[in-house]
Amino acid sequence: MTESLPIIYLARHGETAWSLSGQHTGTTDIPLTERGQRNARQLGERMRGLVFAKVFTSPLVRAARTCELAGFGASAEVDPDLREWNYGAYEGRRTVDIHKERPDWQLFRDGCPGGESPGQVAARADRVAARVRAVAGNVLLFSSGHFLRILAARWLGLEAAAGRYFLLGTAALSALGYEHKLSQPAIRLWNDTRHVEA
Repeated sequence: MTESLPIIYLARHGETAWSLSGQHTGTTDIPLTERGQRNARQLGERMRGLVFAKVFTSPLVRAARTCELAGFGASAEVDPDLREWNYGAYEGRRTVDIHKERPDWQLFRDGCPGGESPGQVAARADRVAARVRAVAGNVLLFSSGHFLRILAARWLGLEAAAGRYFLLGTAALSALGYEHKLSQPAIRLWNDTRHVEA
């Protein structure tokens, strides 16, 4: 009988005021909204019965609080590599406003002036992937949208720019894994938001 393959669950943080307004939220440490807190609890309900060998969270309060409200705060380890993209000069700005100055700008291709390049975020994602692949058993990660999108791309062996294809809602649950063996990475679940209050 073949051994079951581990699953890496990805939990995006709950709603914040800036996720509602569409502002890029990298290093700005803002709290969850009331609805974001409720959805974080619902995310915990969605994962009830799942067992994790390790739980890791971004140090940013929106991810760490989501982890706590979902019921995993006591067992979580903080991993600085799980923090969101550093948007530099674009921190707090909306894509629609950036496009008024740079109509062809694409985050996953161009990065941000004074912030991180896609390659720098991909390097962090690669370190996270290496750490979770070394764990015997399922792993749960709490982080932010753009970082998790690059992590999914890199998990599959794609360039960081492919992260633009993986849309991800707040408090969404996703899962990375393998098809038949460890050399065949795959996406098992993506952007599950059926537990999220609209």
